[in-house]
Amino acid sequence: MKFGKMVAILLSILMLIAAIPMAATAETLTLSEEPITLTLWDIATEDPQKSISDAAVQRFMDAYPNVTVEVTHTQNDAYKEKLIIAMSSGQCPDIYIHWGGGPMNEYINSGFAADITELFETYNTVDFLPSAIEQCKYNDKMYAIPYGGIGGCGIFYNKTIFAEIGVEVPTTIAELEAVCDKLVAAGYVPFSLANGSKWTGSMYFMYLATRFGGTEAFAKAVEGTGSFTDEAFMYAASTIQDWVGKGYFPEGVNSLSTDDGQDRQLIYQQKAAMMLHGSWQARSMEADQADWYKANIGYFAFPALEGSTYPQNIVVGTSIGNGFSFNCDGEKLKAAFILATQFFNDDIYNQAQLDANTIPSIVGMGDTIQDQCMQQIWADFSAAPQVQLWYDQYLPPEVGEKHKDLCQDIFGLTMTPLEANQALQDAMAAYNK
Repeated sequence: MKFGKMVAILLSILMLIAAIPMAATAETLTLSEEPITLTLWDIATEDPQKSISDAAVQRFMDAYPNVTVEVTHTQNDAYKEKLIIAMSSGQCPDIYIHWGGGPMNEYINSGFAADITELFETYNTVDFLPSAIEQCKYNDKMYAIPYGGIGGCGIFYNKTIFAEIGVEVPTTIAELEAVCDKLVAAGYVPFSLANGSKWTGSMYFMYLATRFGGTEAFAKAVEGTGSFTDEAFMYAASTIQDWVGKGYFPEGVNSLSTDDGQDRQLIYQQKAAMMLHGSWQARSMEADQADWYKANIGYFAFPALEGSTYPQNIVVGTSIGNGFSFNCDGEKLKAAFILATQFFNDDIYNQAQLDANTIPSIVGMGDTIQDQCMQQIWADFSAAPQVQLWYDQYLPPEVGEKHKDLCQDIFGLTMTPLEANQALQDAMAAYNK
């Protein structure tokens, strides 16, 4: 057989193979036709999230007419207490949302979250971000399905002011401090911070501690094998107080309110050049002053700490807007799993989330974003090896509140770094006992 003819035959075979549909990477999960009623609790009390959630449930019930989903929407603050009371009285719903972290671990240890590792490994078809999957695990087992979207924090900055004083975006904390010193000399407040809400100041503490000790330092302090008086946390508190002394923050920082947008106002008035804040501020600034925002505001990741042996591209925030966990088994669990993976993460749901300026925790989902700040936020999350969950969401509620109170003390210089960190350690130790 001539060589040319052999090549032609081989090409024909390859084309035939290419035309054969590839098998799905996950098996198809099927339900029996027996009637099933699922109870679902979430916090989607207002549009657009309420309509997006209700639509996902309705699509599921249309596809599985033997399943009825009874949904209860509860406001955020009341929800957490309501869920704890329900668990205590044995009335926990079949499907419920949470924020991951320490509370999720408590639900698991109390027996109110089913192990879905086998279901997930066999039937999941959603290409979740690796960091989102990790946030839904406990002791290497899967206990939740991500949904909602990412939410992290980084530094928004005024590009016009940076150009005026001749500085570049810093990549290290030493470079950041050099930029801040030039801003102070030029009459600007380096960081706009409204710490009346307490959690805003916590962002600085979390990032500095994470850059020094990774997520490991925090995990050890929480479980009791480490301490909040360890080096990472002492570095964080000491650095904040050093920055306060150098004038990196506005006067009366603990009396300013982020709920009233007082931090954004300092940015708009061009009195402050940077703002470490949540990614949602991109939406808020565009809504406030779209043209000015697009012309002046950029975004960069919190800089790296030179000499640290831990990953410096860890993001502080959450890879899941929420997680669904399941307090059921058998056919109910299968139905709940299908609802969470195939309807709260399908194309219709995801597009609705993007239209509402939320990026689902799914690979490639942020690739079409036009906003330059959100593009960088998405890139940072996509590359992050880990995501440090907000301390006040991970810690037990009473310890989380103590942490936020102590952040005010640190910024207000009313406690030394050791006093503040020892107080947080005492609260953690008391809880662990």
